[in-house]
Amino acid sequence: MKRRSTEEFECFPYICTLLSSSLWTYYGITRPGSYLVATVNGFGTVVEIIFVSLFLAYAPPRTRVKTATLVGILDVGFLVTAVLVTHFAMHGDTRIDAIGFMCAALNIVMYGSPLASMKTVVMTKSVEYMPFLLSFFMFLNGGIWTLYAVLVQDWFLGVPNGIGFILGTAQLVLYAIYSRSKPSKSGPSDDLEDAWQHEHLLPSSSPLHT
Repeated sequence: MKRRSTEEFECFPYICTLLSSSLWTYYGITRPGSYLVATVNGFGTVVEIIFVSLFLAYAPPRTRVKTATLVGILDVGFLVTAVLVTHFAMHGDTRIDAIGFMCAALNIVMYGSPLASMKTVVMTKSVEYMPFLLSFFMFLNGGIWTLYAVLVQDWFLGVPNGIGFILGTAQLVLYAIYSRSKPSKSGPSDDLEDAWQHEHLLPSSSPLHT
């Protein structure tokens, strides 16, 4: 907002996180006893709507068109279709399972997004493009939601967050190994910039984010 620009950041992570948070909110409302999931992701949905709105406000014209198109297809079209189909064509456990599979799949994709930055860390021997707090909270978020999933026996929450916990642990290990290393000059700058652009500012908005 200060620079009135989206700089070189990509819109896709924010759009996907908004879709994921919205679906997890719907899952939390649909599955009995999962209002905690709905509450956390409802907050995540509000935050991501703000992010996407700011992106649309400050993006260059061509990027704005691309962003608006993706928002229309994924955050409006796909979301509305998923809600209508599961609500009217499915019932009981079938509906919950269908929503759960979609949420888990999106969560795994989002938890896997930092893999590009992990590759960059190894190539450059520098943690410049893998912020510590992001890695730490991915680790913490994945671990706590995995424990919660085990306690309530919800494997749609447990599997993707277990993967997130493992990836978060791997990032912390890499950070410990390379935090004091001098950056390698051999790594191409374009790859570094690309890795940073595709890094999520918040780990999967799934239970914040699941």
